[in-house]
Amino acid sequence: MSYCLNPRCPKPENPNDVRFCLSCGSKLLLKERYRAIKPIGQGGFGRTFLAVDEDKPSKPRCVIKQFYPQAQGTNTVQKAVELFNQEAVQLDELGKHPQIPELLAYFTQDDRQYLVQEFIDGENLAQALAHNGAFSETQIWQLLNDLLSVLQFCHARQIIHRDIKPENIILRESDRKLVLVDFGASKSATSTALNRTGTSIGSPEYVAPEQIRGRAIFASDIYSLGVTCINLLTQRSPFDSYDINNDTWIWQQYLQTPISNQLSRILNKMLESIPMRRYQTVDEILKDLNQHSQVAATLAIAAKPITQSSPTSPPTVVAKSPSQIDLELEELKTQFLGGAKPQSNKNQPQNPQPQPASKSQIDAELEELKTKYLGNNNS
Repeated sequence: MSYCLNPRCPKPENPNDVRFCLSCGSKLLLKERYRAIKPIGQGGFGRTFLAVDEDKPSKPRCVIKQFYPQAQGTNTVQKAVELFNQEAVQLDELGKHPQIPELLAYFTQDDRQYLVQEFIDGENLAQALAHNGAFSETQIWQLLNDLLSVLQFCHARQIIHRDIKPENIILRESDRKLVLVDFGASKSATSTALNRTGTSIGSPEYVAPEQIRGRAIFASDIYSLGVTCINLLTQRSPFDSYDINNDTWIWQQYLQTPISNQLSRILNKMLESIPMRRYQTVDEILKDLNQHSQVAATLAIAAKPITQSSPTSPPTVVAKSPSQIDLELEELKTQFLGGAKPQSNKNQPQNPQPQPASKSQIDAELEELKTKYLGNNNS
């Protein structure tokens, strides 16, 4: 089918081999190559269509965004024009990234603006949540590992997304990678922009407090990603996971299954309402994620059964006892806390060392992982 892009067309469906609409006579091909197949979305400022690129032999699918504001008021329409133009500029500035839709074209035809971008085949995380239920801790670790690098890429190019939410994260069918979409609300974080109060953009449930006041910063995206995670873990509206009377998050009360203290700590720091108490950069979160991965991987190796064999008998598996695990945990803790004694020679030059994690934090993580691998069996 070929779909007519004239908003006032009485019968927009057409056969796929015609070049002009049989009902209103409008041109069906954009830039003589992009043919809309069916509408897939509509908002107050425009419509979105699934399309094909007929200029290429394989006729790959793409997405057409048509700017068609229906809101009233000069200021509102002017802001809509600005945001539509901004999405094209931001996608162009970001260039190519495997987890961001590529901008294919941006132009005006028949006095209407169009943006054409790569089509991402898959369901968004809001749809995945509705179909499959609450996410597990493992899925949230995977989400953070997969998406933080995309956010890091955007922030390095001074782009703040400003509308991170489950609907704007697509799980691509071909490789199961997460793709961040809809840069219509994004803005450039230039020094001038950061110091000027702007317009509040984004979905209210996921927006950071400072962004509501028009002062989005890089940490605002981190906040929105944290809210996205608790929505996926609890399957509840973020509004219902916040206690307004006590000004605190209560999302952990609504978990479908318990999660580790380490993940709770990371998410709570992402969700800090005061920006300075929040993670300031993606790098800070990745550092904590890497620490978790190292502890888990080392403990997994330590807990592996060992094999004993002799030339005349088949190999036997000998599981390590809790006391052996305790010993290896102590060695592991020493590695993370540092086992070297302080030097008594005050004249000896001191080289600055990176600050290790606190003893209580390591103890908690090791105890948690120990329980995971040994279970509750005390025998």
